[in-house]
Amino acid sequence: MSAEGLVLSGVEAGYPGGGRVLFGVDLVAPLGAAVSLIGRNGMGKTTTVRTVMGMLRPLGGTIRFAGREIGGERSFRIARAGLGLVPEGRRVFPSLSVEENLAATARPGPWTMARVLRLFPQLEARRNSYARTLSGGEQQMLAVGRAVLTNPRLLILDEATEGLAPLIRAEIWGALQVLKTEGLGVVVIDKNLREMAHLVDRHHVLEKGRVVWTGTSAELAGDRSLAERALGV
Repeated sequence: MSAEGLVLSGVEAGYPGGGRVLFGVDLVAPLGAAVSLIGRNGMGKTTTVRTVMGMLRPLGGTIRFAGREIGGERSFRIARAGLGLVPEGRRVFPSLSVEENLAATARPGPWTMARVLRLFPQLEARRNSYARTLSGGEQQMLAVGRAVLTNPRLLILDEATEGLAPLIRAEIWGALQVLKTEGLGVVVIDKNLREMAHLVDRHHVLEKGRVVWTGTSAELAGDRSLAERALGV
């Protein structure tokens, strides 16, 4: 565990008029490591991401990043602190080109547009194409690349490879491995447990707004009943 990464302790959150969704979520995501937040639909994964990123104000607990409390801060301040987000649904700018999408979020740092295009060669080939003309896989690469160009210290991906072809998924997992090797922290939400196993150091299983289990990929693979009960696989 590293105080330099993201640490959630007893985090509670919910929506106005919609009741409480998170009930004391604990999660540790060190820099230079990858962790998952997994569980069936409706268990609070995206709510956790929104709370970390300042889209929802926590109702209890603490959220610390790089040793500083960030819970309840505005989203732009959280991004400036070094957290990057690849949201569910990609949300690229359809009327802008690939290059313009990347330039729109770029901040000074070690990750430049040239490096991102080397990380995803398919984007290099489509750099002048409108984002709306890209395939779903290419749009996801663009969403990842756009987040990387904010030069975060930790990257959060909500449904990292959902609905993508196997080859595209492999390319994204490979890119995340590169980012992890270079010292970024990675928090990933995904359902492809077998593919995640090569990247993720520790899993967090979320059930009804609570983390009910944490462990390694090997431990999760060895507990079939947990996968069936908590993940629906």
